[in-house]
Order: sequence, then C-alpha cells, then structure tokens
Amino acid sequence: MKISRYAQTFYEANCYVIAPEQGSEALVVDPGAGAAAWALEELERLGVRLGAVLLTHGHADHLWDAAAVAGDAPVYLAAPDMYRLDDPLSQLGAPGAELGFKRMGASDHWVKPSGVRALPAEIFSQEVSLVPGLSMRAVATPGHTEGSAVFLFAGTVRSAFSDDILSKTEQRTYMLSGDVLFAGSVGRTDLPGGDQQEMEASLRFLVNVIKPDVFVLPGHGPATTMFHETRHNFYLQAAMS
Repeated sequence: MKISRYAQTFYEANCYVIAPEQGSEALVVDPGAGAAAWALEELERLGVRLGAVLLTHGHADHLWDAAAVAGDAPVYLAAPDMYRLDDPLSQLGAPGAELGFKRMGASDHWVKPSGVRALPAEIFSQEVSLVPGLSMRAVATPGHTEGSAVFLFAGTVRSAFSDDILSKTEQRTYMLSGDVLFAGSVGRTDLPGGDQQEMEASLRFLVNVIKPDVFVLPGHGPATTMFHETRHNFYLQAAMS
C-alpha cells in the first residue's frame, strides 16, 4: 500500500492518495482547493487510476476540487453532510474565503461532482471496499459537522510521506480523522452545524474504541497516534473529564 499526502491547499487541508498496490484503483481523500493538479499527477506517478473520492466531511476546504479530480468517478460523503454540497462556501464561515480559493489555483466557482453518493450504510457496521483492495470501516463522529466521520483501514505502507512515524513497513491500522482529531488539537465547533457537546461525545467514543497503536491521518497538520493524543492532547483530555 502507498499513501501520499499534499497540504499546499487553501487552509492547508490534507489531501491523501491511498493506493492498495501498483496498477490498482486508488482512493483520493479530501481534495481541497488547489489539490486537483497534484492528485492527478500523483495517481500517474504511482501507476494507479482513480477509483473513488472520499470526503471526510462537507466543508469547502476539503472538497472544493472534488469534481476536477473525480470526473465521473463516485464521490462519497456521509448522508448528513450531503446538503453542504449545494453551496459549500456558505458553510465555511470565513470572510474572503472565495478569494482565498481562487489564489490556490482552484476553480473560480463551485462545481458539484456528478457522481456524489452517500456513504453506504453498512460501512458504519462492517468493512466496505470503496475501491478494490482497500477495506474501510467508518465511525460517525458528529460535532465538527453533522456528518463528520473517521475511517479505519489496515495495511502495510511501503512508501509514504515524510513523517517519521510512517517510515516503517509493518502492518498497521490507520485512521483518517478529517477535522475531528488533529495532532495536539481537535476540530472546531463554532461553524454552521457544529455542536460542542456532540464533539465531546465523539472524542470520548474514539478514546474508548480506537486502539492506542492506531496511526491518525488528520485533515490538517502532521500524522500522529492515538497513544500520543490520549496522553498529550489537552482538548482530548478535557473532553474525557
């Protein structure tokens, strides 16, 4: 398995390419504003083709380039956040956001992907392959948005980005945490649809069910582990108190 990451996007949102093996179909996760050119070039560099796009939640900084990346491929998003695709900028809550998106080389206007699909309901209770060879299970974690979710998958990463914790090749479990959990922080709840009480409940649930050795691939910032965050993340500890 290969994982690549790109963060030179608006709000420095992480875009990931996950390729189970060479020549396979790959999953692109959270192609934010300015990610399209990199994602398409990375798919070619890895010798894979796009199978699907996965959005961890419905905020514009994580999905603005989804149509440019996906073409006719499916674009998956949790059902509670589907309404956000009608007008993503209105949900960002940031003055000047539209100008910022244009500066990142993104399209001048929002283009809704043609292949948008709600995540299959079964992915929240069992492993589902959104692309062949990559089985994922989702956990609903509302609070940042109504449809925020994290996604767990296992594999042996043979090449990845530069984070030291991803430099080895043992079998590992990974969690795409979107804007729910970051290294040293957690997602904000003051944007439209956010809910502090739901966020705290989601964080408590993750602490109780996600094993310490799980590697966290967040929506912003560097990778981390649940072990590190449960011991050093003030916001996570506060939610547990």
